[in-house]
Amino acid sequence: MLGRLNHVALAVPDLAVAMAAYRDTLGARLSAPQALPEHGVTVVFVDVGNTKIELLEPLGEASPIAAFLEKNPSGGMHHVCYEVDDILAARDHLKASGARVLGDGNPKTGAHGKPVLFLHPKDFFGTLVELEQA
Repeated sequence: MLGRLNHVALAVPDLAVAMAAYRDTLGARLSAPQALPEHGVTVVFVDVGNTKIELLEPLGEASPIAAFLEKNPSGGMHHVCYEVDDILAARDHLKASGARVLGDGNPKTGAHGKPVLFLHPKDFFGTLVELEQA
């Protein structure tokens, strides 16, 4: 079921500062910022060759990233994203296995324009897991 690592997401308090650090200090290639209102974030992807780093900035005070940054003001790792071949089959398998799918259990469209689901961090050793349709 589990495919390749798609990205590691980092919550950042200031997207422009984080972009400059990755671009100017580390020499990374960055995507353009993309607002995702249904997820409450603005994202930028850092291309690292074999995967991506996703930089997340809150889009409004109701953003789940705003709550994360209240607890972690400097930012930090927010989630890991794995690809799956069939997101609905993965969801059904996970639910049958006792894993908790966040939200209403239905996929939303993610930053790559593909369906995504999030799994409760308490079921995966304190790590929020995102699944993305490959």
